[in-house]
Amino acid sequence: MKSPEELTDLFRVNGRKVTAQRQCIFRVLQGNVTHPSAESVYEAVRSEMETISLKTVYQTLYELSELGELTTLDVGTGAVRFDPNVEDQHHHLVCRRCGKVRDLHVDFDGLEVPPAAAQGYDVSSAEVVFRGLCDECRQANAVPARRSA
Repeated sequence: MKSPEELTDLFRVNGRKVTAQRQCIFRVLQGNVTHPSAESVYEAVRSEMETISLKTVYQTLYELSELGELTTLDVGTGAVRFDPNVEDQHHHLVCRRCGKVRDLHVDFDGLEVPPAAAQGYDVSSAEVVFRGLCDECRQANAVPARRSA
């Protein structure tokens, strides 16, 4: 994802308003690898700017998505997530317990829809989502063995 300064310039060049609230959202997203929901971005921004609205966060995230700076993800965690990693082709790992989403950089050579199964679609890309338990949830799930007396 571009830096907050580059996003500010991008918004201006595209005739979009640049506000202190939006710049704060840009800063919160920089380097964020958690695939945040709008609500988690909102909570992070509120720690710096109490008066920001959730609507402003949603609007800014969707505008960033329209500009190609975020990808919107619906990976079944109950909320739309936003992926700032738009530079690299990648897939995702999703924890089925806590909903954590992480990038997975693996190539699946030959992954394609056979023409007979494409149902008239002109398929241009594929996303693979792997579900399981993240290391924190696996550790929380581990039950220590009982000692016999």
